[in-house]
Amino acid sequence: MFQALVLEKNPDFNAAVREVDDAFLPEGDVTVDIEYSTLNYKDGLAITNKSPVVRSWPMVAGIDGAGTVAESTSPRWKKGDAIILNGFGVGETHKGCLAGRARLKGEWLVRRPETFSARQAMAIGTAGYTAMLCVLALERHGLKAGAGEVLVTGATGGVGSVAIALLSKLGHTVVAATGKASEEAYLRSLGAASIIDRAELSAPGKQMQKERWAAVVDAVGSHTLANACAQLRYGGAAAACGLAQGLDFPASVAPFILRSISLLGVDSVMAPMARREEAWSRLARDLDPKLLEAISTEIPLAEAIGAAQKLMAGQVRGRYVVKT
Repeated sequence: MFQALVLEKNPDFNAAVREVDDAFLPEGDVTVDIEYSTLNYKDGLAITNKSPVVRSWPMVAGIDGAGTVAESTSPRWKKGDAIILNGFGVGETHKGCLAGRARLKGEWLVRRPETFSARQAMAIGTAGYTAMLCVLALERHGLKAGAGEVLVTGATGGVGSVAIALLSKLGHTVVAATGKASEEAYLRSLGAASIIDRAELSAPGKQMQKERWAAVVDAVGSHTLANACAQLRYGGAAAACGLAQGLDFPASVAPFILRSISLLGVDSVMAPMARREEAWSRLARDLDPKLLEAISTEIPLAEAIGAAQKLMAGQVRGRYVVKT
């Protein structure tokens, strides 16, 4: 028996941490003893039922997990292997990792870098792994240190916090956009060179604005992303990975054509394995593990529902790590 955060709808929605057994687990060729999970924005949506994230009921929440293989019929994995799981529909269509145990598919799993403990891997989680995917996308586009200011929106969130730490370590001048002026010291400790109020970007703006950013990492969407694109310098790019402000993109093609800018969509859920392994390898190289303590707060599984409510209310800095 083990504890799991179970989501049910019959017909009313209910989220509760309760005891289940292996018979409750779905099909899969690798059974993992989960040591830590985490709370991402998508987990918050699912646990609070604010968006139709879950498409199979009942569901165990948790799109991320880190632990050790307990049983395996997959040729890729053996008992005792240390693994990381990010996405692949887990916590949406396949029971997830906010639990003491999960049954998963071997082709979904990444070997945990020796640099990170299970707790540190979940302090990074999908948010930090997505931040690295954004950095990789910008580098493929041609971004190099010294090119100019790089804007990070949603700066105190999980994606934003890790993106700032990574970009700063790689030699970029990072500008953090946040609505939390009280968190300036935190953002500077991660490596932000300066802070701007998110209100400068969150309202409707002109289609073409003064050029400022060499690149953008955006986890917000809507007017924020539209304004960021309108302020990109010639040849710059924005890596878009979130929609905290909204799904809409009220922008013009003008800066794309007249300034030759690019919008790079970044998906973490179904990213191919080679890209996942590259991202985790780069995280092990380019992210200072010491910063993960500042970025993360550990909570027990019993507190995950309340923490998800705080996350959706915008009351969280950095990342929640959940001890399962």
